[in-house]
Amino acid sequence: MGTAMLDDFLVRAGLAGIGLSLAAGPLGAFVVWRRMAYFGDATAHAAILGVALALATDLPVGLGTLTVALLMAVTVATLAARGWAMDTTLGVLAHSALAFGLVAISFVHGVRTDLSAWLFGDILAVTRGDLAQIWGGAGLVALLLIWRWSALLTATLNEDLAHASGLNPGRERLVLVLALAVVVAVAIKVVGALLIAAMLIIPAAAARGLTRSPESMAAVAVLIGATASIGGLGLSMWQDTPAGPSIVACAAVVFALSAVLGPLRWR
Repeated sequence: MGTAMLDDFLVRAGLAGIGLSLAAGPLGAFVVWRRMAYFGDATAHAAILGVALALATDLPVGLGTLTVALLMAVTVATLAARGWAMDTTLGVLAHSALAFGLVAISFVHGVRTDLSAWLFGDILAVTRGDLAQIWGGAGLVALLLIWRWSALLTATLNEDLAHASGLNPGRERLVLVLALAVVVAVAIKVVGALLIAAMLIIPAAAARGLTRSPESMAAVAVLIGATASIGGLGLSMWQDTPAGPSIVACAAVVFALSAVLGPLRWR
C-alpha cells in the first residue's frame, strides 16, 4: 500500500515536471533570444499577488495567478512598446508585486497557508487535478508557439523584416507575454514563483550551447527541462532536499556541462 502511494505521487510529480518542460522549453528559447528574463521574473513575482487575491476571495488559485500574471505581462508589454527603461521599471514592478502579495496573504484570515510552497513550489503535492491543469496549460502554450513559430521567429530576429513580411512585431510580442503568463500560472505549483524564471532560462541557455538551429534548441530545451525534473525529484527523494530547488540545481548542472562541452563539440 505504502509503496503504491509513493509510486503514485512520484509519477504525478514526474509528469508535472515533464508537462511544464513541454511549454517552458520552446518559450524559454524566445525568452533567451529576446533577452526577456526580466519578463519572467516580473510575471512570476506578480503571481504571488494572484495567490493572495484567490485565497481572499475563495477563487481557484490557478485563476487568481493567471489573472494577475496576465495583467502584469500586458502592462510590461505596453510599457516596453512605449520605450520605458525596462530594467528599472521591471525591477520596481517585480519586487513591488511580490511584496504586496506577501503582505496581502498575511491579511487573509482563516488561511494558514505555507508560503514556501508558493515561493519554491511543492511538486510532490501535485494532485490529478493539478496535473490536468499543468498539461492543459502547457499543451495550449506549445500549440500556440507551434502555430506562430515562423512569425515569432521572424519578429525576434529582425523587426524590419517582420514589417516587410506584413507581420506586426507588437502582436507577436503580446503572444509571447500571454504564453509566459499561462506558463507562470501552471508552474507556480511545481517550482514556485521564485524559481519559474530559472526553469524558463536555464534549460534554453544550456540548449543554445549544444544546438545549431532554433527548432533543435527548443526541442533540446524541453529534453533538458524534463531530465532536470526527473533528476531533481530523484535527488529530493535520495537526499531529502526541497524538490523545486533540486530541479533547478539539476538544470544548472546541465548548463555548466553544456558550457564546457558545447565549444568542444563545435570545434
